[in-house]
Amino acid sequence: MHRTLRWSALLLLAACKPAQQVQQTPPPPVVRPAWVDSRPVTGNYYVGIGIASKSRPDFQEAAKQNALNDLASEISVTVEGNSLLYTLDARGSFTDSYTSTVRTRTSQQIEGFELVDSWDSGSELWTYYRLSKVEHARLQDERKRAAIAQATDLHARSRTALGTGDLPGAFDLELRALLALRDHWGEADRVDIDGRSVVLANELYAGLQQLTAGLTLTSLPERCALEPANGYRRELLLRARHGAAGTARDMAQVPLTASYPGTAGKVGMAKRTDTDGLARVNVEGVSLEAAAPELLVRLDLEALMGGVGDAATARALTVGLSVPELHVPIDLRLPRVLLKADERAYGNPLSQAGLAVALREELARRGFRFTDREAESDLVVRLAADTREGGATSGFHTAFLDLTLTCTDRRTGELVHQTGRQGVKGVQLAYDKAALEAYKKGAQDLRKDLVPALIAAIL
Repeated sequence: MHRTLRWSALLLLAACKPAQQVQQTPPPPVVRPAWVDSRPVTGNYYVGIGIASKSRPDFQEAAKQNALNDLASEISVTVEGNSLLYTLDARGSFTDSYTSTVRTRTSQQIEGFELVDSWDSGSELWTYYRLSKVEHARLQDERKRAAIAQATDLHARSRTALGTGDLPGAFDLELRALLALRDHWGEADRVDIDGRSVVLANELYAGLQQLTAGLTLTSLPERCALEPANGYRRELLLRARHGAAGTARDMAQVPLTASYPGTAGKVGMAKRTDTDGLARVNVEGVSLEAAAPELLVRLDLEALMGGVGDAATARALTVGLSVPELHVPIDLRLPRVLLKADERAYGNPLSQAGLAVALREELARRGFRFTDREAESDLVVRLAADTREGGATSGFHTAFLDLTLTCTDRRTGELVHQTGRQGVKGVQLAYDKAALEAYKKGAQDLRKDLVPALIAAIL
């Protein structure tokens, strides 16, 4: 009984004793790595430090990519004095553009890098990567050897294509060969081609220039004569050949552009030569306003490049290439016109109504010639006009002018064009003055609408 009471007392005392506080270990302090405050300097490695805000959903990948971009910026891009890039730099900012492109590509192609450390500041993630300079040089040499082998093979295939008359294929292969070396344009890597030691990139660029500069465009006939005998329509035969005189050969599928001034603006068309190196172009509807009209034929460099990758770099390379042009003069021999005019007022002949004068002036201004002998004419233009009374109101008299204009081919008698106006209104204090007012308005319509329509039908 006494033992039971003793244990109860002990339990009661334990229950009344205050609970002891549990000791919690505080978190270790955030240690800021030395490489965050001071960029590491080492002669054996390229170093890249990347930072990304943790508010970004891809902060880990972003920090890594920023570090690799930073690492790539340490890899210097040097330009040797006899390299292709040194030559192209004469064109302005090509080097800056190229250097930026190379660095971007380098950051995408870096291999052999390793993560040294990372640090979470709470709001940002910092990463520290490095790349062995020895390993990077080894990988670069491997890539260069592969690029040189690829470029040399494409260059040989380009010359084979040219020998078969395939200029587009030769150009595409040569351009691809040059682009295969794009990461090494600033270097003067020499190779043996046909027993010659050449800087490969320079040789490829010279080959690209020769492909366009060696192209010759000709036209048959050499001048484009447009005259009444051919209805002011002429087909020209264009020929594309490559090489020196005596050894030149026809080039198939060569893309060409052809243009000339038309009545409704510039007329442009795209053509490709056939298997015989020929392309046909039709010229018609030439503008009379052009001082010295000509057919301009050019090699279509944009089409020649085709679907080659990295179009921006390809355009920068080709902007300095010689683009062959052919200028074919267009000789417009306008028809000789016999003008027959019958102008009346209320059925009575008028000697100076004004329509015939306006018609002659507009045609002459555009180069048409006139004759009084029908046998010497190419076209016979007949103008018939007469007014009719429209009534009088409050002392004002109204006249309506009806006119017709017809043009026929003198040799065939065929109708070339017919037009007119009905009810051109003139109002004056007397019928004779109203008729002249109607003729005045009719002359305006003639100059503005009827003559241009007539010329368009003739040409």
